Amino acid sequence: MSSQTPEFFSLRPELEKAYGYTHAVKIGASIKISGAVSMDDEGNPLAVGDFLQQMKNCYADLEKVLAHYGCSFDDVLVENVFTTDMPAFLEHAAYRGSIYQKQFPTGSWIEVKGLVMPEFLIEIELEAHKSH
Repeated sequence: MSSQTPEFFSLRPELEKAYGYTHAVKIGASIKISGAVSMDDEGNPLAVGDFLQQMKNCYADLEKVLAHYGCSFDDVLVENVFTTDMPAFLEHAAYRGSIYQKQFPTGSWIEVKGLVMPEFLIEIELEAHKSH
């Protein structure tokens, strides 16, 4: 397989097909990861009303996707956070220090009117580079 051939990965294949997206794609050394939200394998919201736990659930899913490609959060170059509650995100943003122990990635923090379901308070998307 050519390094320029897209390698797609679905974390929850049936759910992703129903919603019309793929969780991640790797082309060469570049990995693009769709936004993760706090949900179970059937797509039901988890930790409704608990911002910090939703954030932790997002990072847990993102870690699984990174691991599929043999990567960790040390390989993340861009992190974009979408939230319906910026004050809550800012209150818990320090948690990111336990995720990015080597260096923080570039990215944006964006407050939005809503996410795919009203119970979701945060969505995190990543771009990573597999250098090894």
